[in-house]
Amino acid sequence: MAEFKQEDALIRLENVFKIYQTGETAVHALDGVTLDINRGEFVAIVGASGSGKSTCMNIIGCLDVPTSGSYHLAGEDVLAMNDDAKAKLRNKTLGFIFQQYNLIPKLNLCENVELAMLYAGMSAGERHKRSLQLLEQVGLADKANNVPSQLSGGQQQRVAIARALAGEPAVILADEPTGALDSQTGREVLGYLKLLNNEGRTIILITHDNAIARQAQRIIRLEDGKIVYDGQPDSPEAVVQAEVQA
Repeated sequence: MAEFKQEDALIRLENVFKIYQTGETAVHALDGVTLDINRGEFVAIVGASGSGKSTCMNIIGCLDVPTSGSYHLAGEDVLAMNDDAKAKLRNKTLGFIFQQYNLIPKLNLCENVELAMLYAGMSAGERHKRSLQLLEQVGLADKANNVPSQLSGGQQQRVAIARALAGEPAVILADEPTGALDSQTGREVLGYLKLLNNEGRTIILITHDNAIARQAQRIIRLEDGKIVYDGQPDSPEAVVQAEVQA
């Protein structure tokens, strides 16, 4: 394996294990994962249920810590940080988009986006202005005072994209962002992610959908906690095999 260049890798996992103890059984959710993701890449991390892709995302997102191994984000040794330092790095560097949107039902769209800026030291006026700008960017400025229940699923996901951009992150982590949407709306959301990538942001897409994954520039496929493929999206080895139903 080629030697990593720390100055090139925005994200670097090296020999990462995540082991859960279930009774007397040790479950290796991640089993010696080593990867690097450079600035400006659009990467899909794929795998069937239980492959380790969500665990991998949680570690990259500083939402979980590995049992062993090392993780550097934007040149920082994440595992050497205390919780406060880790939270600051996460808020500064990462934006999150989830399958179920995770919007606050009682807040309007503008207020939902503003929530992501509460710890950035911005005044209320600045937060409101920035929120409106982001909603305009995703085509929803005219609905700023609506609550999430008044929107379609696709519109709610676009609000989630606006919220993810609030801190001007270098990396967008998108966990099954099209999973709750119809195919047409899913393509529209994917189009926004491609646009953000074209603007220079690093996109990490977690999915089990081969058609969605193949829109990325690179696919990392996990199986039983190990990387079994890392390369171009058009290879047969990049495909996640359909799970057999009992």
